[in-house]
This record gives sequence, structure tokens and C-alpha cells, in this order.
Amino acid sequence: MDRLRALEVFVEVVKRDGFARAAAALDTSPANVTRYISDLEAHLQTRLLNRSSRKMSLTSSGEALYERARSILDDVAEAEAIVGAAALQPHGVLRINAPLSFGVLHLAPLWARFMRLYPEVQLDVSLIDRVVDIVDEGYDMAVRISRSGSASNVARKLATSRNVLCAAPAYLQQHGMPLTPADLLDHACIGYSYAANADEWQMLDQQGQPQVVKVRCVMHTNNGDTARAAALGGMCIIWQPTFLIGDDLRAGRLQRVLPDYRLPDMDVLAVYPSRRHLSAKVRVMIDFLAQELAGAPWDAEG
Repeated sequence: MDRLRALEVFVEVVKRDGFARAAAALDTSPANVTRYISDLEAHLQTRLLNRSSRKMSLTSSGEALYERARSILDDVAEAEAIVGAAALQPHGVLRINAPLSFGVLHLAPLWARFMRLYPEVQLDVSLIDRVVDIVDEGYDMAVRISRSGSASNVARKLATSRNVLCAAPAYLQQHGMPLTPADLLDHACIGYSYAANADEWQMLDQQGQPQVVKVRCVMHTNNGDTARAAALGGMCIIWQPTFLIGDDLRAGRLQRVLPDYRLPDMDVLAVYPSRRHLSAKVRVMIDFLAQELAGAPWDAEG
């Protein structure tokens, strides 16, 4: 038995002073109303209504339940109104997880604008490069940089980031420019610690065919800024996303290596647990990021 529904039916019967009128108000049949009242009395093991062919009245137990049931239903209606308003209006704490470098470079400058647009939303932003479990760790959403999407959550693509092989001009002057992917074995490279195999890089040729290239890594790191700093210091060849090194390429501080080959692109994703009952604060944040990151601003010319 749906006890809340049974209480609703009971209160309506008393208010309408009859089963048929209650059934009409609840858009159900008198038989259903009778069943709910009978089930409720059986559950409580007491008679709630004195019924005759001409008259209906409350028993003492019915009177006590009627007042309490009205209060319960009022509380439920108030709670539904509060939750419903929160679902429509962005409000409350929004916990977001994002990768460290991307979060600092491309999300942090956006937060002030978002907070001016939605002053009732309080941001709680955590920058961690590892992939977090959104539900288990209590996040409302995450921004991820990925080739493979998200298997356990819903994901919306916000932008694309290209990956580029590059090195400082000073390094290339000293060690020469590699002409083929196989030449990378003769060069110092930096591998990404979180990659499945940091010493093998997957590249695409001009026909888009993949090649797995063995490289000689003199260093491994789980942080793109560290790899970038080493490359800017003339230490090595790196592959990094344009959201991190786009300015360096435009300014000439880094130079593309093997420009006829490319690495697979990465998707910038907004990841959240479910499409159903998406809260307003998550919805407006995803729409906001999609608008701000459209066209991959890190790849802009000039």
C-alpha cells in the first residue's frame, strides 16, 4: 500500500464528505477510494470512518489521524515546492572537479563571470589530474580531457583540443629536427605518467592511419606544466595539448615537430551522473562552459 497516497485519499474523503466526491476530486474511481480506505484501516487495525447509507462520520481514531494527516500532506507539499523551485532556479553549492592545468588556464578566468550571472550559486572547485568518481566523491559534475568519453557518466562535449609534438628552437638547433617518427628514438622526450604506455606514442600519418612510435623518455611526469617547462628550457621534445602550449607555439617559444604527423585530438567534456532530474545549477554551468569554450579559444590565431 502507498501510505502517503492512502492518507491523501482519506483526507479528501473527509473534506468532501463522501467517497464519490473524493473520487471525482482525485480523478479516480469510487472503488479505488474504497480500497485505499479499507487498506488504511487494515494497516492501522482500527476503524477510521463510520459509514451508513445516509451519513459518514469520523471515529475518534479517524479524527486524530485526520489532523495529523493534513499536517503531513502540507509538509510534503511544502517540501515539493522548495525542491521544485531549486530545480528551476540555479541555487546552492556546485562542486566541480577539473584537471589542474586546464582549470587554472581556461576555467579560473571564467568563474567571476559565472558568479555575476548566477549569484545564488556557490562554486566549490577542485583541481585534480586523476579521474575522480563523481558520485562517490560528492561532485555535481566534472570537466575532463579525454579521447574516450565517459563510460559511467553522461558527457557533453564542450570543445576539442589538438595534441602537438613540439620542442624549443634551442633544442632543435642543438639536436636537429627529426624527419620521421622513428627518429624520435634519437631524441630526449618526456612521457605522461598517467598514459597506458608513456614510452609509446600513437601518431596519425597524412592518411589518418595510426602508428605506434617508440620514444626515448628521459623523464616522466603527471603534469603538463612540468613537461612544458622542461621543453621551454631546451631539454626535450614533448607532446602536449594546444590548450596548454598554444600561446608558446604562436609566440615561437616552441616549434612544431613532425608537422606532417599528428596525435589524436582530445575532447573537452562536461561529465555528470545523469540526464534525469538535472539540477538547474549543473545545467546552467554546462551551458555556460559550452558557450565560453566554443571554438576552442586556445587554438585562436594571433
